[in-house]
Amino acid sequence: MNFVDVLGGWVNRYFSRPDAIFLISALLVISLVLYTLAGALAPVLTGLVLAFLLQGLVGRLEKLGSPHLLAIAVAMIVLIGTVATAVLLVVPLLWQQAADLLALAPTLVGMLRDGLSSLAEAFPEFITEEQILGVVNESSKELGNLSGVLLESAFSQVFSLFGLLIYLVLVPISVFFLLKDKELLMAHLASLLPKDRPLLDAVGSQMNAQLGNYVRGKAIEILLVGTVSFITFLFFGLNYAALLGVLVGISVLIPFIGAAIVTLPVFMIAVLQFGWSLDLAWVMLAYAVIQFLDGNVLVPLLFSEAVDLHPITIIIAILAFGGLWGLWGVFFAIPLATFIKAIYVAWPRAPMDAEVSNTA
Repeated sequence: MNFVDVLGGWVNRYFSRPDAIFLISALLVISLVLYTLAGALAPVLTGLVLAFLLQGLVGRLEKLGSPHLLAIAVAMIVLIGTVATAVLLVVPLLWQQAADLLALAPTLVGMLRDGLSSLAEAFPEFITEEQILGVVNESSKELGNLSGVLLESAFSQVFSLFGLLIYLVLVPISVFFLLKDKELLMAHLASLLPKDRPLLDAVGSQMNAQLGNYVRGKAIEILLVGTVSFITFLFFGLNYAALLGVLVGISVLIPFIGAAIVTLPVFMIAVLQFGWSLDLAWVMLAYAVIQFLDGNVLVPLLFSEAVDLHPITIIIAILAFGGLWGLWGVFFAIPLATFIKAIYVAWPRAPMDAEVSNTA
């Protein structure tokens, strides 16, 4: 039995079904399209996510006897009202707090200098004054650059008239037609698939409900964690409570890594305001409790299917898909990893005895 026979037996075992070949080809094409045109397709992708988010509301209204179009109209009103409220009330507050926080950059550099000076006094053989000056100067330069880049980027993204008009027009239109013509689009997609498709049916039925549940669950998690964090920070009188609450809420988009990253600004602002005091300890303890409840209560409750993935698998998926598709890859890292696992479990495998008989 030579190499060609072994390779032929392997291909016959794992790629003997037409739907398996179709699935691999479709995944390659979709991946290539998203990799090259993700920026141009962003409004449609945003509409797809929002449609998944609103589908639960539309379904509940229809179960209560509401006509399909009326249920969609109510969902669209909820969406537009929520976005308008956020733009008019939340965004200006976050903008002001972000600007105030960036103005504290010199104070943060001073704290860094004082801390390094204390270390230099305690360990003069490891840290010198020249090294401290170098670190402080470099930190001042980087913070200044970061402040300018953040403000310029935020201004250009938020207030770019052309980009804003595209999103204001295309996203609601995409959401409306994805909700209105869901069955028609699904039927058209099914007509393009092979007639004999047990693999596609098995994977599709598992992922259809799970993807919608994931999007809705992630939105609920962001809202709950962000709101509870904001109320907690406000209770302790922590400055920039709204900004920090939003950061903590958004951090749940990146499991494990997001919580670790957002801990730094929470800790730095708490130290800057309270110093090394008991108030600092209470704030960080409350923040730790929020993270613990999110990871051990809320996430298993909302994503009972997704937590079946090993934490290392989730981290690898975040890094891999985030590197490929940026924010969208990070957002969908868990369902994409679950999708790959579902394909692996459902993938057709010819019996080993058939492989042996073919290569004998």
